[in-house]
Amino acid sequence: MRCYPHAYLLCTVFTFFSLLYVYSQLASTLEDRDERSGGGRISGSSSHDAGHTLRKRPGVLGLRDRDSATKEPKNDRSHLAVVACGARLEETLTMLKSAVLFSRKPVHIHIFAEDDLHYGFRNAVSVFTFNIYPIMFPEEDASEWKKLFKPCASQRLFLPLILKQVDSLLYVDTDILFLRPVEDIWGLLSQFNVSQLAAMALEHEEPRIGWYNRFARHPYYGKMGVNSGVMLMNMTRIREKFFKNDMTAVTLQWGEILKPLLQKYKLNITWGDQDLLNIIFHHNPESLYVFPCQWNYRPDHCIYGSNCQQAEEEGVFILHGNRGVYHNDKQPAFRAVYEAIKQYSFGEDMESSLLQPLEAALQATTHSYCGRSSHLFTKRLRESIRLV
Repeated sequence: MRCYPHAYLLCTVFTFFSLLYVYSQLASTLEDRDERSGGGRISGSSSHDAGHTLRKRPGVLGLRDRDSATKEPKNDRSHLAVVACGARLEETLTMLKSAVLFSRKPVHIHIFAEDDLHYGFRNAVSVFTFNIYPIMFPEEDASEWKKLFKPCASQRLFLPLILKQVDSLLYVDTDILFLRPVEDIWGLLSQFNVSQLAAMALEHEEPRIGWYNRFARHPYYGKMGVNSGVMLMNMTRIREKFFKNDMTAVTLQWGEILKPLLQKYKLNITWGDQDLLNIIFHHNPESLYVFPCQWNYRPDHCIYGSNCQQAEEEGVFILHGNRGVYHNDKQPAFRAVYEAIKQYSFGEDMESSLLQPLEAALQATTHSYCGRSSHLFTKRLRESIRLV
């Protein structure tokens, strides 16, 4: 299908999801259930339809044989959550595209979005196994939570309280790109010890450029703090845990600790919900599993010289284009990966239509610091394409 300039975006999205639907016919039919129980104290602008199943379509299992796919146990399915507000529709769809490109096992998607984005998601994502929800905060503090840091970012804090029937969940920001199958990071859940209930990467690897150790005015995890853009959660454990804190000698459960933390630290935090998570895990370090930086690789890992040793050895697994680098010219290597995945059409050969154009585009970014490390972006991607 030819995409003319005046309708390029619409045409690209249509082509992408039309071809995705064709491939989804090869996948097993998954039961699409309502993953959310009653709202309790959490409410949203249209909570009456929160968690409602919008479509019943086959899940995406890449090109695997349909008969073998249907025999996979339901607990083999990963749960992926994202929160989208403002002008984040296209970015979120590109992230979801990267999630299904390389995954060979089913992924159930939980989308939390402002009401005016629901139509776009319903029409674009109908081939996925998914639920869509309104933005939901406690009624008495809704406006304060929503404006904390970026719009709606703190929604992630309430996912254990909303998705009560979901045992484990991978939360990612909209500016994430998977370069490795979702099930690979999902597999880290099996590495949790008996006390660990969440996993994140460190905010920095190098103390000389660390933010928390130089500027934070509140407690934070470890010596460098953690970044919450990719967060793997055992939500059953989160709901059951009683957390130590610096507000009372009494331990508090997840639903009890969030509001007091906000009230105590709201004048001292810079990164909103991420700072609150750092405070919680500062007092409960035994509860956190720290995964390596290649699972959450950001511009900070390359703009001051390469400082993610694991990526140097094995390549980047998940690319995190924070600071808007997918949409400006500050980090052309990051933008090149985003554009390559956005423009790729399902059904085309990934070697010739995704990897080779991307490698050519990255060659033009070697004048930048991250461009000089851009071979790390394709190191694992090449393997992911081979295994699909």
